[in-house]
Amino acid sequence: MTAETRCDHLVQTWPIRPQSKKLGVRALKFLAAIVMPIAAFFVSLPARGEAQTLSPSQISPAQMKTGSLLIRSGEESYYAEAPRLGADYDLTVSGPTVRGRVTQIFQNNTKEWVEAIYVYPLPEDGAVDSLKMVIGERIVIGEIKERRTARAIYEQAKASGHKTSLIEQERPNIFTNSVANIAPGETILVQLEYQAPVKQSADTFSLRIPLVVGPRYNPRPIVQTVDLNTDGQGSNTGWGQTTDPVPDRNRIEPPVLDPREHAPINPVQITVRLQAGFPLADVKSHHHTIKTDTASPDSQVITLDGKVPADRDFELTWKSAAQTAPSVGLFRERVGNDDYLLAFVTPPSLEQAQEQRPREAIFVIDNSGSMGGTSMVQAKASLLYALGRLKPADRFNVIRFDHTMDMVFSDTVPANADNLARAKAFVTALEARGGTEMAPAMKAALTDARPGESNLLRQVVFLTDGAIGNEQQLLDMIADMRGRSRVFMVGIGSAPNSFLMTRSAEIGRGTFTHIGSVEQVEERMRALFDKLESPAVTNFSVSFSEAQADITPAVAPDLYRGEPLVVAAKLSALAGNMEIKGRIGDRPWSVTLPLANAAEGKGLSKLWARRKITDAEVAKSLRKATPEETDKRVLALGLDHQLVTRLTSLVAVDKTPSRPDGVSLSRAELPLNLPGRLGLRQGVR
Repeated sequence: MTAETRCDHLVQTWPIRPQSKKLGVRALKFLAAIVMPIAAFFVSLPARGEAQTLSPSQISPAQMKTGSLLIRSGEESYYAEAPRLGADYDLTVSGPTVRGRVTQIFQNNTKEWVEAIYVYPLPEDGAVDSLKMVIGERIVIGEIKERRTARAIYEQAKASGHKTSLIEQERPNIFTNSVANIAPGETILVQLEYQAPVKQSADTFSLRIPLVVGPRYNPRPIVQTVDLNTDGQGSNTGWGQTTDPVPDRNRIEPPVLDPREHAPINPVQITVRLQAGFPLADVKSHHHTIKTDTASPDSQVITLDGKVPADRDFELTWKSAAQTAPSVGLFRERVGNDDYLLAFVTPPSLEQAQEQRPREAIFVIDNSGSMGGTSMVQAKASLLYALGRLKPADRFNVIRFDHTMDMVFSDTVPANADNLARAKAFVTALEARGGTEMAPAMKAALTDARPGESNLLRQVVFLTDGAIGNEQQLLDMIADMRGRSRVFMVGIGSAPNSFLMTRSAEIGRGTFTHIGSVEQVEERMRALFDKLESPAVTNFSVSFSEAQADITPAVAPDLYRGEPLVVAAKLSALAGNMEIKGRIGDRPWSVTLPLANAAEGKGLSKLWARRKITDAEVAKSLRKATPEETDKRVLALGLDHQLVTRLTSLVAVDKTPSRPDGVSLSRAELPLNLPGRLGLRQGVR
């Protein structure tokens, strides 16, 4: 029976298992409609030579002609081919929110029972809340459990021979999917869903789908933090341990394929159902070729033009067909007995009334091996553009880093012609090589020789792909050393570490700009410098006239030109007004929104909870909450709102035994592509 015929059969015969009764007939038909084209897509993937017909004892590495992961069989010199992977992304944009559905396809082409481990990215602000596993004619629904409990359930099911899947968060933008007891020749579909906000900057709305986890540089603890209180009672026994800056390095280091020897793998298809809520214009995919079907003036369906490997992030932007983009949005959702609100308010852009204050700009550029190829070209072009925007009254410095670090000047210097020429020559000569020791460069950039000099706006512009595993070390450093500095992160390349970028900018009271191609350098650097050179909106306050509200973000950020203030709230009642106040430069500004006029929104409770989790993590970095308080808050939010967090996981177990007793299980870590257009990476470790 072909995959297409089998799926037709499934529409008629799928039983509702005890753990899937909540789906209902409509949901089952919907799932079937999803599975059919995905399965057909998978069957149509190019074959890998004769690998499917070879038994494990017949395969050796020398026989493999394309990218494959081999599992060692019982004989030391022979291997079995690991499961292949494909993925389908189906996203629905409903005004300010995105509902994402990701279906991963695991197929076991070996003659062994295997466990597949796949590391993959999702949006850093996405709220993952659903897991379904499709096995033959059964659908198994996942449940949110405390992480340790979910892992124990998975391991028990795996050992007992049951098919089981586990989704765990390693970082807010990195997840692992473990699927155990895949039979020889068997295909399993694992589907997860998440809720995320639409991004807005000036007149442009956007979404980005991360498709690949780039190799991370995970520094070893050469400069070590030592804990000598290891008896569990707070007593100093004299014995202790050093602290690893990346204690989970083995969980975020998936194998990657050498592009010199292997063709790209992991084909994906993407569908975006764009329902903007206003007439659309200039819908654009920046890194992939797309096909567009216009359903109405405010609705389009966007699909990839053919199958593509998951080797770069997908970015889609759109604008309003009107002359000006909407500057205010207000949406509501009722879940249980609670009302949730999501507000977007873009303050007006006012020209500076007086002469612009001079700036002290510290530019940091990453020239490590992960920046090889096009990324280095983009980073250098971006920095040269930034240097060209400096004015004679400004001061500046340039810092470069790989596993070493150099500063062009020992301190910031005036932006005169000689100093700028020296800095530009330094930048032009940079080459990508070595490891990514980001912490020393960040420390040097935040070290302020004139902390009390208020006439200079101190701005750190950090250009990197963020390909590191010790993110928390960087975030803690920014929190401790930020002083009067503002940190502006510029993410370079086709798959930057957006979690590190957005969280660093948030703690550093700056912004995050992504440059994914050389063509975007001037446009996006110009937009960044428009922000840097314009007055920020500060001193925000948010209040409600009649409702009690639990508001996030807990501390409203400074905003720069064209940026909206995004406020989510859990309300005691949807009544009265919401008032936002702030200052634009030296002028007061306020806006009042009547809550009764809020439109219906989708998934707002999930976004509120996801944002509250971020608040808790930021409070820990800023030393405003203890680790114990933070863990308690994160766990409660994850369980109450059924979300995957670092302390909660999704686990699904098929109750029917699958793997026969006495048959061994092989483990396969599925390989990834290198992020596209980066060329060969020198010194990636």
